[in-house]
Amino acid sequence: QTNYLYMTYSGFADDVSAGHHDGDLSPSYRSSLLNKTSSNLDSPTFLRRARALSTNQGREVLKTAKERGVIVLGCGAYCIGSSVEFDWCAVSCIRQLRRDGFKSIIINYNPETVSTDYDESDRLYFEELSLERVMDIYERENPSGIIVSVGGQIPNNLASSLHDSGANILGTDACDIERAEDRQQFSKMLDNMSIMQPQWSVLSSKEEAVEFSNKVGFPVLVRPSFVLSGAAMRVAGDETQLTNFLDIAADVSGDKPVVVTKFIEDAKEIEFDGVANKGEILNYAIGEHLENAGVHSGDATVVLPAQKLYVKTIKQVKRYAALIAKALRITGPFNIQFMAKGNEVQVIECNLRASRTFPFVSKTLNHNFISLATQAMTGLDAKPFKISLLDIDYVCVKAPMFSFT
Repeated sequence: QTNYLYMTYSGFADDVSAGHHDGDLSPSYRSSLLNKTSSNLDSPTFLRRARALSTNQGREVLKTAKERGVIVLGCGAYCIGSSVEFDWCAVSCIRQLRRDGFKSIIINYNPETVSTDYDESDRLYFEELSLERVMDIYERENPSGIIVSVGGQIPNNLASSLHDSGANILGTDACDIERAEDRQQFSKMLDNMSIMQPQWSVLSSKEEAVEFSNKVGFPVLVRPSFVLSGAAMRVAGDETQLTNFLDIAADVSGDKPVVVTKFIEDAKEIEFDGVANKGEILNYAIGEHLENAGVHSGDATVVLPAQKLYVKTIKQVKRYAALIAKALRITGPFNIQFMAKGNEVQVIECNLRASRTFPFVSKTLNHNFISLATQAMTGLDAKPFKISLLDIDYVCVKAPMFSFT
């Protein structure tokens, strides 16, 4: 007997008809779901939402949440922007679930990872991180929920489609993840909250992008949405570079918006890693980049605790972070990147998931931020760690290691 399971077959995403599960729905369940969705049995919305629960109607009594377990999505294949840091986060999450008495279920397909060791979880699915495959496993296991925020950008991008298919996303709501990942929605939210950010514009045509760039002055930053590790994010110094980079960004971003922002030169980048519960920050860490803003945080040299930040800058960073956490109703891990020039703080972006600096932060402060986030996401009593920077008599530095260095 083993917990190492396979469900792969040779097929394509969504090649199973949505109506395949329709016959499994009991009349009472059909009626209750129709009342909630204000739809009809043949609508795509109904079939998507019904799919995740359709195979469970024969069960007389639902098990408790801990017995049913929690699915954790791993990081997938290692690549530029997604590496062992996210596997550390997934393993920390699994171990905390087991300590708290939850059945832990991991989905990952990378044999290099610790999370795919057969004894790390109660059940391991060595499977691709796609909507169809994850939903197949979700239906088979009938878990109390699924965690998408500890494996990096790949599982995080599945949040909305999993939610639409009927999966229970633990932690921050899928709609709030969408608001943070969508550059246009996030920038509008910051404007409405009077939180400073570089001047920005949504790409609707190359001509408008060029006009905006000339208005605010080059260089400008081209930023796609829902991308891993700043993929296709480029700093354009003139019109020729801008038009070339817009083509690349449009290919990567697909139907998601591409935003052009003013690039602030000679600014310091600040990293804010935190854990929140229902919009209230439990613990946080503020690190500073040695390089100027523009180097991706996963590849930057980060100092913790920060050594050369003004007190006013730190206070502004904390205030902005608290406002963003409350507005996005964050529960679980999150990361916000700021830039500061003088005492003027501006927001770069916010990721409602663990970042590549979470292991570094947790080891430096000697408190596992992912364990705390897991307790918050599963609805347990998540008590903040008592952290005093005055009691830390050392400074830690995270430096990238490249094959050419």
